Amino acid sequence: MAAEAEGLEPETAAVEDAAGDATDAVDARLGAPPLLVGNRLSLDLYPRGCHRLLHLCAQQVRQLLEVEFLQLSGHEDPQLLQATLARLPWSLPRLRSLVLKGGQHRDALGACLRGSLATLPASLSGLAHLAHLDLSFNSLETLPACVPQLCGLDALLLSHNCLSELPEALGALAALTFLAATHNRLQTLPAALGSLSSLQRLDLSENLLDALPPEIGGLSSLAELNLASNQLQGLPASLAGLRSLRLLVLHSNLLASVPAGLARLPLLARLDLRDNQLRDVPPELLNAPFVRLQGNPLGGPSPGPHSPPGTPVVPEMPRLLLTSDLDSFAVTPLGCSVTLACGVRLQFPVGATATPVTIRYRLWLPEPRLVPLGPHDSLLSGVLELQPHGVAFQKDVGLWLLFVPPRARRCREVVVRTLSDNSWSDLETHLEEEAPKRLWARCQVPHFSWFLVVSRPVSDACLVPPEGTLLCSSGHPGVKVTFPPGATEEPRHARMQVVRVGSRELPALLGEPEAAASPLLYLSQSGPPSFLRPVTVQLPLPPGVTGLSLDRSHLHLLYRAPPAATWDDITAQVALELTHLYARFQVTHFSWYWLWYTTKTCVGGLARKAWERLRLHRVSLIALQRRRDPEQVLLQCLPRNKVDSTLRRLLERYRGPEPSETVEMFEGEKFFAAFERGINVDADRPDCVEGRVCFVFYSHLKNLKEVYVTTTLDRRAQAVRGQVSFYRGEVPEEVPEEAEAARQKRGADALWMATLPLKLPRLRGSKGPGQGAGLSLAPLNLGDAETGFLTQSNLLNVAGRLGPDWPAVALHLGLPYRELQRIRHEFRDDLDGQIRHMLFSWAERQAGQPGAVGLLVEALEQSDRRDVAEEVRAVLELGRRKYQEGIQRTSLAPGDLGPPGSSASRSPEPAQT
Repeated sequence: MAAEAEGLEPETAAVEDAAGDATDAVDARLGAPPLLVGNRLSLDLYPRGCHRLLHLCAQQVRQLLEVEFLQLSGHEDPQLLQATLARLPWSLPRLRSLVLKGGQHRDALGACLRGSLATLPASLSGLAHLAHLDLSFNSLETLPACVPQLCGLDALLLSHNCLSELPEALGALAALTFLAATHNRLQTLPAALGSLSSLQRLDLSENLLDALPPEIGGLSSLAELNLASNQLQGLPASLAGLRSLRLLVLHSNLLASVPAGLARLPLLARLDLRDNQLRDVPPELLNAPFVRLQGNPLGGPSPGPHSPPGTPVVPEMPRLLLTSDLDSFAVTPLGCSVTLACGVRLQFPVGATATPVTIRYRLWLPEPRLVPLGPHDSLLSGVLELQPHGVAFQKDVGLWLLFVPPRARRCREVVVRTLSDNSWSDLETHLEEEAPKRLWARCQVPHFSWFLVVSRPVSDACLVPPEGTLLCSSGHPGVKVTFPPGATEEPRHARMQVVRVGSRELPALLGEPEAAASPLLYLSQSGPPSFLRPVTVQLPLPPGVTGLSLDRSHLHLLYRAPPAATWDDITAQVALELTHLYARFQVTHFSWYWLWYTTKTCVGGLARKAWERLRLHRVSLIALQRRRDPEQVLLQCLPRNKVDSTLRRLLERYRGPEPSETVEMFEGEKFFAAFERGINVDADRPDCVEGRVCFVFYSHLKNLKEVYVTTTLDRRAQAVRGQVSFYRGEVPEEVPEEAEAARQKRGADALWMATLPLKLPRLRGSKGPGQGAGLSLAPLNLGDAETGFLTQSNLLNVAGRLGPDWPAVALHLGLPYRELQRIRHEFRDDLDGQIRHMLFSWAERQAGQPGAVGLLVEALEQSDRRDVAEEVRAVLELGRRKYQEGIQRTSLAPGDLGPPGSSASRSPEPAQT
């Protein structure tokens, strides 16, 4: 090879010549997998990647001239890596993306190792088309001189290196839009950084910065700036000039103040100032909904060294972050800020309690007895229980609940619902958006009980004095209620909710194109059931109908009195006053009202069907089996509009039949899944009754469960073909055995909804009962009686589910990599033996240690095995329930251990405000 002709050093040519023979041997041993696909060349996960690239160059593979994306490992031999990179401008002239990341190797404790890359060859500046350069997880102490010369660079990633500064020459990268240099040792920033007029995203978190240059205000295109976890003590006023800024993250610094001009940034949607030393915040920021201020000692300066003698010291409010194995914490009169493992946040102000109090919390799975919903309400969260119940705080406690944003928000609102004095009520709720699909419901609570987040029709309320008043709907301006003078002797609260009705629902139900209905009106009030004088209600006429053209015989005013589900036609009992657009009538007590226009005469029964149709959700049922573990079955009930997107995401890991046909379900409706034809549930779960898995449908929650199935049939001879059927209601004593007969009963009262096939493949090889017999498993119980045990049988069940994922779980459990290698070698022909030995040896070391079960659950989640983690949680929940039932039977438990009783939690009409 003519090295001199290509501008290479003689030693580089020698390295390349040696690489040819070495790579031939490697390819022969590994089967030479295809490394070059289209315009992408991925060598970072293969051994001797540089040898392979040099070998391809030596063979003058023509396809190299088309390569635009190259990935190499930073763990290559430094000299060989430099020689390889020096060739790139000539061998890959069209290269647009170069990834030289380290981090593919781990140390004995499982931590990522930095790559050996410490510099780059000067010739790399010849990559004229390079737009993306990733040098993360390497050993760079200074930025290579060739990088600022890459004038077309769009994205530069330098995270997890050893950089102490960035050069002034960085300002020459005029096309740069993204710069990440997190987890370095940066102490200062160059003034030239402010000349990067195209920069849109800048991430400098996890460094040692104590100040910012004023020139940073020149980043006119900057939309996201992350400076979290530095040592910043102040901010330049020029930050207020970043007119394009949408996200500014400054948490975990030493800031004592912030520029007031930040509040006037026109596009700023989130300002994170948590965990600083802020005592005085500009009023514009203090009350802004997009600002996060938790963890700051707000409230004025604390005494310093020059403060007058005797000035009291204001202690900083404690901050607590609870892990998954803790379910209680202590609150003192100093107050505290608490973030629970489930994501809930609590803010106890100073003086909220006069004496130390232990707070306990628990998340309950939503079910009808715990979820009081009105006819048109939707559940958006799980149920949070906070104890002790009923103990009044001296100052209201702030509560933040995370919830699933509802898709339809028109004429609806989100509220926190709580149980107080054996009745459910809605708290004044404010919404805070942390991310596009991450919303918090914030409220102030005077005492603890059960809490959940609900979407309901917008509620408008007023206080009715004896002098009379007017109540209007904020969502439907034409809906009004007029209270005349003398309607009440004592002031009372009145409330209205208006439910929108689709223009196509009624004509489709009645088979009458001209049929129409007004919005549905619900009125309620406190005090005596009737008013002393008639109250005038105004409703808009149904769409397409005017007072000048309508036929009065076709107009029907319908009335419903809860708890009855029937609708009565009261047109003949009231005097309807019609205008061009509205109908007015007078009533003395409140309930549901609905105005119809139809040629039908007996409309009461039709109104009931139409009202039910408004509350129904169209859903499909799916049953999928994990591709690498067919015994794991995912069951889910999905709204019709989410089926396709959910399946696209799941079918990478699961396979199964097509979703069921569309069925209709009410919010909060119970149903269950029964496995049939030789397949059974293989778990002792609290939601499993007589082998049937119980569900409750909530339109905004996942309605998803993963279970493990087994069979008593012999799978060594042939596959087992079974099925899972879904039925409405609670689990009866006997599920109909003849599914075909149930299928033909698809009427309003039919129990059966769908049947989907399942297949357990034939076992290949003899997994006899003696397999793994050489492994001695000592009997043990992991956990404690109150939080729940994991027995040897439970651990064996977990071990049987892990499969090839066990090394990741082991590393997250804290096992050193060296021990993993030893287990692999000792049980090299027995995967089950590897998993069991790892899990039980870890469990034996954890015997008697608090938090061991929580550590296991956390390791499973971090290893992307949330399915197994949920099963472990279900086992623990079942154990805790049995433990508490045992305590209550012996009269040792306080009365508030269980959920609210049925009398207090019956599903009400819309909750009173």
